[in-house]
Amino acid sequence: MDREQEEIQFLGFFGILKESITIVSSWRKIFTQITLALILPLSFIYLAHIQISELLFSKIMLNEFILDRTAEGTRTHDRISGALSSEWTAFFLFKIGYFVFFIVLSLLSTSAVVYTIACIYTAKEIAFKKVMSVVPKVWKRLVVTFIWNFVIVFAYNVASLIALFLGAVLFGSVPVIGTLFLILFGVCYFVGFFYITIVWHLATVVSVLEESYGLNAMAKSQALIKGKMWVSFAVFFVVGVFFFGIQLIFEFLVVVGGDGEGVGARVGFGIFCLVLMSIWMLFGLITQTIIYFVCKSYHHENIDKSSLADHLGGYLGEYVPLKSKDVQLEQFEV
Repeated sequence: MDREQEEIQFLGFFGILKESITIVSSWRKIFTQITLALILPLSFIYLAHIQISELLFSKIMLNEFILDRTAEGTRTHDRISGALSSEWTAFFLFKIGYFVFFIVLSLLSTSAVVYTIACIYTAKEIAFKKVMSVVPKVWKRLVVTFIWNFVIVFAYNVASLIALFLGAVLFGSVPVIGTLFLILFGVCYFVGFFYITIVWHLATVVSVLEESYGLNAMAKSQALIKGKMWVSFAVFFVVGVFFFGIQLIFEFLVVVGGDGEGVGARVGFGIFCLVLMSIWMLFGLITQTIIYFVCKSYHHENIDKSSLADHLGGYLGEYVPLKSKDVQLEQFEV
């Protein structure tokens, strides 16, 4: 982050990616420590959940198949039915447990990476122990922001289901129009969902680096992204494509294709995907922080490094938090 603030606004797609790579290479030690402590476990939980879900669901489907071909009222039918109830319960409890642990580690990782980059930007002394002591305090703010994002996504999905239902009622009787409606609905839904995802990721950075969090951080993020929409879309799209690409490789080589491979090969592929996923998750967190600084610069909001340093120090109790007018970013003229 050695660039002048006026220059940051001109970073495009490749500039943001290059800046992210430069930060990682310049501060390898601290980011390696953060990755091993938080992001590696996060990646392991994510990939392990895919494998375990596949095993549990395959067993459930097999018992469902057997149950459909077993006469009702027999002892075998009752036994399989009882086993299925237990298996479905275990499956949903596992999903809930995974979701909780994934969100916790994801927010902790976000806190650590964003705080670290902000310290680099303000030239504050930074050490892994210091970062880890700050993370729990920053994490509390991110939880509030996450809850609001969850509410927004839930409301968006409910509204989408209502729109889909009304569309099916109005156009379902006309195949051609119905098909066009489904295509248009699908495109609009995924664009809207992707937009909410971008706003959420940027809001996590706002929650760490500014006083705003929760719904205020979401609103601030939405305002910041204006003017840099296409660049943000492109960066997050590429990050998302590579993320799901790694997931597909894992599923093909370890989960699905693993039946034809030896244990050693599956373990090797699994470790390879784990390392690749960890690196890419770190890269994704760094890029979203860079996008935040790009958006701030684009809107001519000059970040006072001393005020930001004081704000960051507040997580360690180094100062009495400044008021919004003191911490908030001031306008500058280009």
